Amino acid sequence: MITVHADVVGSLLRPPELLQAQRKLAAGTISANQFQEVEDRAVDDAIALQEEVGLEVLTDGEMRRQSFQRQMTAAVSGFGEFTLDAFLWGEWYDEQGAHKKARPARLGLVEKLKRRRFLSADEFAYLKAKTTRTPKITLPSPGLWANFWSERSREIYPTLDAFFADIVQILRDEVRELVRLGAAYIQFDAPHYGLLLDPKSRGFYERQGWSLKKWLSTGIEFENAVMEGFPDVTFGFHV
Repeated sequence: MITVHADVVGSLLRPPELLQAQRKLAAGTISANQFQEVEDRAVDDAIALQEEVGLEVLTDGEMRRQSFQRQMTAAVSGFGEFTLDAFLWGEWYDEQGAHKKARPARLGLVEKLKRRRFLSADEFAYLKAKTTRTPKITLPSPGLWANFWSERSREIYPTLDAFFADIVQILRDEVRELVRLGAAYIQFDAPHYGLLLDPKSRGFYERQGWSLKKWLSTGIEFENAVMEGFPDVTFGFHV
């Protein structure tokens, strides 16, 4: 007999109703309360879908996020101005072939990072209250934030290591709060490790100041630092 473990990585497709509500909120034609009602329904439907197909580990579908890593920039100041392209640049492939989107030229830190609120605690609390199965919450890996590093960032943080140290502390505080709320399964999204296999992508990461060897050593040390001291939590990685 073969036993298979399966759970969703995190994101599910946002329904048309939610996408339309996002546009209306941006245009000011619906209130924040009206938007939250639509958002809550999208989360409820995502939970119901996962329960219906028999999953024992559930996410909220990341319905409340503009991008899977967006909750960091939504909760923490210092990243400066940016658009969705900050998370979507690079080469993408579909049935029509390759599509290229340039990295925004002005991407970069403007001040020391300061947490204004917790990143995903509210997401988790809502999810946990809606299911009796195992709720999983996802957080961005520290190394992903090299995307917001640039030469002008050195005016704020003299080294990439110093910048990541603050990211680690923010994520440790988040894990501590999630554990307080009852989280037992936390996933770190770390697709940059896979990108390091591609010479073009690796070149970008190495130009940020770390060699490939350091990305595979110090980068992992930072992730271990986030996880250290939480023995009752299962940590997963999306690579």
